[in-house]
Amino acid sequence: MEGLHGLEKANALFHNLVAEKKVPGLAVVILDKGEIQLQKGYGFANLENRKKIDPKQTVFRIASISKCITGLALGKMMEDGIVDLDESFYTYVPDYPKKKYDFTLRQLASHTAGIRGYRGKEFALNQDYSIKEGIEVFKNDPLFFEPGTGYLYNSFDFVLLSLAMQEASGIPFKQYVEKNILTPLGLKNTFSQQKSVRPSAVENIAQFYTKTSLCFKQAVEVNNAYKLAGGGYLSTCEDVAKLGKLILQHKLLTKETYDQLLTSQIIEGQPTFYGLGFQVSQDVKGRPFVGHVGNSVGAYTNLFVYPEKEKVVAILINCTDPKVQPILDEAIDSVLNL
Repeated sequence: MEGLHGLEKANALFHNLVAEKKVPGLAVVILDKGEIQLQKGYGFANLENRKKIDPKQTVFRIASISKCITGLALGKMMEDGIVDLDESFYTYVPDYPKKKYDFTLRQLASHTAGIRGYRGKEFALNQDYSIKEGIEVFKNDPLFFEPGTGYLYNSFDFVLLSLAMQEASGIPFKQYVEKNILTPLGLKNTFSQQKSVRPSAVENIAQFYTKTSLCFKQAVEVNNAYKLAGGGYLSTCEDVAKLGKLILQHKLLTKETYDQLLTSQIIEGQPTFYGLGFQVSQDVKGRPFVGHVGNSVGAYTNLFVYPEKEKVVAILINCTDPKVQPILDEAIDSVLNL
């Protein structure tokens, strides 16, 4: 990489991830003040039939970037007076088993409610659960800590959050998000799961892989329907970058709502580096960003929105955590230095 800078260096780093068999394929879109700086597919959406990745067409699992979509939906419900962030979860879901402590929607959306994380193979469940059925997995377990006193990142928080949103609005979570977030924002290639993908897009769904010491093998089948809010959406890299741009422009919601979503929560005087559905952090070089890193079965994803630089970086990979974040960081750094 000596002598390469900026986009050239980033392009070479992305290319080498595939050449060195670190990932099966990836799609990258980088926007500067809304204009495309880089939009490219590398490697394969399907290794078996050598189908190449197209950043506009290839549909990936976006993993925890789904939480950003849920954050926007929560903001919209808040603005419309459907939910109150500081209201008890039990106000919306009164039959949920009582815990030692009460907890609020804000605490769920910021991972400070004390709900536990995955155990064993729970992250790879292949059951066709509804959101309401999905809570059976963890509903009888005690809280990990008193809500508001700690931070534990997990996806079950968002299962509960989406259940409360669904109960409060009287509309299935999936439909609410489609009508109030995806359609108004023009995210035409963002779907709630494979069954809801348009026929024309089905053929564009990437094959999902996991990495073994020798090769990539097809990932196990999973059904993420019940945890749609925390990690179940599918999308193209173009749509994810567009989502980043719309967040940068504060589209759809008021500035006050965005301020709530994109402000780190404070626990015991320390920032958690997480807002409501959004990481609110700094990259390896200390530049502030909002967005999300995601990892799920057959997917690893980055959405970094840099408000000060007005840049958006979207990277989608069709493989469970391939351990390449330092290389992605280096590529992003070379582009941000332009």
